[in-house]
Amino acid sequence: MKNYLGKMRGTAASRTAPCWRDALWSWVGAFVGMTGVGWISAQSLQTHTLLMIGSFGATSVLLYAAPESPFAQPRNVLGGSVLSALCGFVIWLLLGDNWIAAAVAVSTSILIMQLTHTLHPPGGATALIAVIGSNELHELGWVYAFFPVGIGCLLMLFVAVVINNLARHRRYPQHWL
Repeated sequence: MKNYLGKMRGTAASRTAPCWRDALWSWVGAFVGMTGVGWISAQSLQTHTLLMIGSFGATSVLLYAAPESPFAQPRNVLGGSVLSALCGFVIWLLLGDNWIAAAVAVSTSILIMQLTHTLHPPGGATALIAVIGSNELHELGWVYAFFPVGIGCLLMLFVAVVINNLARHRRYPQHWL
């Protein structure tokens, strides 16, 4: 029991001071990526909200502020997001829009991402959005997985490759597959 409780203390590792240059590159990447997603949404759907799904905010944190993270690599971002969107849609078809469907969608998307080596934490939110989303989103059906999710991820990945490699101290991606 003592060992178990001891794990909860954390480690004594000290934090380094934040680098303002690194934070600025992260800001630029997130701004350009989200601006691109919003612009495409406005041009193609005549709405500013449909393509701007909440999980893209979390994807931006990974892509632009933690590009070395395994969760930020292209296979994880695209695969995890699209698979989670498809999972969420199927669960919504089977169980509807309720709390149990939401729980099943999130947990099943995690299972699928782990089994396919595409774990991307925002994927859980992408599956959840497929279940609890608006009628407009539900009307998209399975297309939701490819537009807005797939196209949005591809755009943000493109921006991540360009912006992250402009900084001398950054390298993105760590691997493609």
